[in-house]
Amino acid sequence: MQFDVIEDIVADIRAGRMVIIADDEDRENEGDLIMAAQAVTEESIAFIVRHSSGIICQPMLRARLDELQLPQMVSDNSESHRTAFTISVDYRHGTTTGISAADRARTIRALADPTSRAGDFARPGHIFPLRYSEGGVLTRAGHTEATIDLVRLAGLPMLSGILVEIVNDDGTMKRGAQLIEFARAHGLKVGTIADLIRHRLQTEKTVARAFEREVETEFGPFRLVGYRNALSDLPHFALVRGRIDDGAPVLTRVHVRDTLSDVLHLTDTPCGLTAGAAMRRIADEGRGVVVVLADANEAAGALERLARGTQDRAESAFDGRQHGLGAQILADLGVRRLRVLGTPRRFRGLDGFGLEIAGYDEVHEQRLG
Repeated sequence: MQFDVIEDIVADIRAGRMVIIADDEDRENEGDLIMAAQAVTEESIAFIVRHSSGIICQPMLRARLDELQLPQMVSDNSESHRTAFTISVDYRHGTTTGISAADRARTIRALADPTSRAGDFARPGHIFPLRYSEGGVLTRAGHTEATIDLVRLAGLPMLSGILVEIVNDDGTMKRGAQLIEFARAHGLKVGTIADLIRHRLQTEKTVARAFEREVETEFGPFRLVGYRNALSDLPHFALVRGRIDDGAPVLTRVHVRDTLSDVLHLTDTPCGLTAGAAMRRIADEGRGVVVVLADANEAAGALERLARGTQDRAESAFDGRQHGLGAQILADLGVRRLRVLGTPRRFRGLDGFGLEIAGYDEVHEQRLG
């Protein structure tokens, strides 16, 4: 399929036009209509509603959401992509029910307007703000991050945009060639998250290698490589066994550190494979890598999970909120093709980091036992 280059996508965002962003070049990928919030009009919202699911989301920076007192919709997000929904809103001034194209356009522009205050919005409403992950698509390869990244690259003063999923007349999602046909019919440009990642990686990285040395572990020798997150100063680590930069598929686990299972060794924590169990599997294989990512909110989350009487946490391999960090680390280590240690799932934009999933190794053992 033929996609437009990111420079042309950015130019259209700068000019106030809509664009379509797909996950990557997979023919089965879905796409979102995206535009800058400051450019939204009643007419553009009417077009969007006519050709979409009708759920209009507005990616915004965390600081701005805090100013507007818009907390996360739920404290424990179990949505499949960890999309960071906040409380939905309507603008209070000059609107009626909030659902019309005119009302929704007014709410969107007000959310982007830096002079708006928390009291200007009714809760709940018909526009769904989303919290952007710092680092954008280099941290989380999602449409939320792509929207803000494109607005930022366009040099627009209001760092907010809107996104909505494109559907067919029968309610099914438009995919692949259908997106291209729709775009050409309406004079819209089409890009991919993977291409946006490649574009940003030409000049940016959000993790940097800090050190490496050989270490002895319970599972034998590993090469320990430390990384520093430029956005948060959180440390991330890679434990490497054998040569992993030769182009052959590498047994790989990207793991978000979990205090309850990795440190306290609680056995009723259905969070997937522990870091130790992954190291054991790779030691048995003789070749592979475990990337262990830090999560600033993980410790507080562990207390909350214990307080409510459940240790449940979603499968942590290549966590959707941070898989861009893991992908940057793997690319830095020279990995190109992955045998993912965990259950099969879909990862957006991996080819933008030069990575390819060659297969999965499903492991049912979760504990060190």
